[in-house]
Amino acid sequence: MPDGYFTRIDHVRTANEVCAQIETLVLEGVLRVGDKLPGERELSRQFDVSRPVLREAIKDLENRGLVVTRHGGGTFIADVIGDVFSPIMLELIARHPKATYDYLEYRRDVEGIAAAYAAERATEHDRALLTDIMTRMETAHTKENPQEEAEIDIEFHNAVCESAHNLLLMHALRSCYRVLANGVFFSRALVYGLPGARDELLQQHRAVYDAIMAGDADAARRAAQAHMEFVEKYSREAERAQSREAVSRLRRTQRLAPAD
Repeated sequence: MPDGYFTRIDHVRTANEVCAQIETLVLEGVLRVGDKLPGERELSRQFDVSRPVLREAIKDLENRGLVVTRHGGGTFIADVIGDVFSPIMLELIARHPKATYDYLEYRRDVEGIAAAYAAERATEHDRALLTDIMTRMETAHTKENPQEEAEIDIEFHNAVCESAHNLLLMHALRSCYRVLANGVFFSRALVYGLPGARDELLQQHRAVYDAIMAGDADAARRAAQAHMEFVEKYSREAERAQSREAVSRLRRTQRLAPAD
């Protein structure tokens, strides 16, 4: 981890001050789940505190579940996001398609709010990150790699919600994206595989990006909501296509089976 994350503690050098700085970085989304902290010597140098003070702080953070220390492996940011749903609830959701559309309905409104805030609040660094992601998305599109595009899709939405600079909104959407990445609601790669979907999705992401770059909150909201409405429509179509394929496979298998 490069210099610049942690700053020297100039006043009372206590473990509480070290904890507070790391807590803020986690809350602001700078430090993410699984990020490894620098080693003890380097972290002590950056904070300008003694090693005993640093050890006390790390121990406190560990006791509160914010970091995990692996023997011989270092100290990492713990899974502070967690799972929105219990395993039992996830199983119920998987059995009831209505949950998918409720999820997309929720995201349509919240993504619209996030995009509007991002248009108003995005910093120079936020815009640079969004530009990098948009460029990589277009490159993946040119290579005709739906799986890679689907992965960058989530990265793009994460960057938009981070650019909104609203802590609760950011962590709520990150939880949503985690469930989506696990394929609980629908397969992003399957949606990307439908005829015409990849071109349309790229244009929609570009519309959200352009509105944020222009600082147009209303246009960003409309673009984000239109994108989610499209995803809902195509997820239904992907589900129907998958069902038709399954039925066709069964019919063919049955007809090719040897007669008794």
